[in-house]
Amino acid sequence: MNSLKIAIGSDHAGFDYKEAIADWLADADLKDFGTYSADSVDYPDFAHPVASAVESGDFDFGILVCGSANGVAITANKHQGIRAAICWTEELAALARQHNNANIVCIPARFISIELAEKIVGTFLQTEFEGGRHANRVNKMAC
Repeated sequence: MNSLKIAIGSDHAGFDYKEAIADWLADADLKDFGTYSADSVDYPDFAHPVASAVESGDFDFGILVCGSANGVAITANKHQGIRAAICWTEELAALARQHNNANIVCIPARFISIELAEKIVGTFLQTEFEGGRHANRVNKMAC
């Protein structure tokens, strides 16, 4: 993971998890796009910058955290070059990478433990896209 450039962001509900994940990835090339406290904020204000950073190619992957992961995933997926996947198990994280070439993992902080969130992020970042028949499907996703 050391050579990967990773963008991370969250809203207030995901703040503690974002901080824990960032600490866990301390050796990674990581940029924190906020939020920087548990004060109430609007998740698009952080999901859009993370998605833009990944979409531009400046970052390899993104990590977004909010209460359910739905808001940040919906927001990030408005970007044409983004495939943001809500993951609450390691298996879903692996499949999101293997089959969908997901480039942002979305973590539902209110529904899983921080330890599981870290495992999901690790699996996501270490799993390769399988290509093959999946590449054809991924290539049909954009509007």
